[in-house]
Amino acid sequence: MDQFDRIFQLHRLLASRRATGVSFDDLLETLRQHDHKQTPSTLKRTLRYMRERLQAPLVHDRERGGYRYDGEAAYELPGLWFTAQELAALLILQEVLERHPLGLLSEALTPFRAKLERLLERSDTGLPGWRSRLRLLRMAARPIGSQFTVVASALARRQRLRIDYHARSDDRMAPRIVSPQRLTLYRDNWYLDAWCHTREALRIFALDRIIAAEAVAQPAQDIPELQLDQSLATSYGIFSGEPTALAVLRFSARAARWIAAETWHPQQQDTPHEDGGLTRRLPYHRSEELIMDLLRHGADVEILEPPELRQALIARLRAALASYGPADAVDTQEERPSPERQAARLRSAI
Repeated sequence: MDQFDRIFQLHRLLASRRATGVSFDDLLETLRQHDHKQTPSTLKRTLRYMRERLQAPLVHDRERGGYRYDGEAAYELPGLWFTAQELAALLILQEVLERHPLGLLSEALTPFRAKLERLLERSDTGLPGWRSRLRLLRMAARPIGSQFTVVASALARRQRLRIDYHARSDDRMAPRIVSPQRLTLYRDNWYLDAWCHTREALRIFALDRIIAAEAVAQPAQDIPELQLDQSLATSYGIFSGEPTALAVLRFSARAARWIAAETWHPQQQDTPHEDGGLTRRLPYHRSEELIMDLLRHGADVEILEPPELRQALIARLRAALASYGPADAVDTQEERPSPERQAARLRSAI
């Protein structure tokens, strides 16, 4: 539990008990509910910091039973205390405004950004020089495409869309009539979850592959959220469809140091091993994305089940190896020198 969390928890309790006060023991118990290692000394230092650095009107009132905020006006923490999520949101906001400097959204957000920047520059609660201290890396992000505004407008107005969709899977262009359900940001790329009236099924469309889009003068067909989640959010990755198989993956001790802290699927089940390795079980429907994620772990992962997923990965590995000729092969066994070469080495060493 860091100092930010301690101050936030104490402030919330003190602000809610202005009339009665809070005993030292109650304050300590509040901290220990979040971290049992908190000590009386830590609490005393935190209270002193609140008084001296944050100018909190903190007094000890025996008649009211302990510590309280003095004065009639409500006290608020100065500045803005940023969490990791808030800092990430600020970076995304900064990126959006820099990419799209003109427009109604930019005009509305620019004053908000200026206020955030002033707060971040504070030495007591911010992060001075934050532009050089934070960065946002997007290694696989694709352009958002030209139809985002049309799609988002139809989604908000609950209208159907006529789209021209260029699928990467078969490199074909196809017209579709869809009822937009929701926009999804997945791995730094935007997707449209929609009911496809052409196929009479739920489909996921990559926004950057929607080449043209226009609203249709018909109301969108609403799909219940539970049905959306069952069809689009229960399998591994971005592919739609309810799970049809369970992958059993065995990671080495080296890979497990990272994998154990990663959430690949809400329903994943992990079994640690004595050697430090890890077995992970997770449901999936289509295997393409799962195989791509497993390939980056190379020899540090083995597919135990099901056999068809194991064979699919083996086929991809063989295809990759076939792309390299015999001259690229590396002999991992150390070559044993011949007697003649050993004698030559001895002569050169004398």
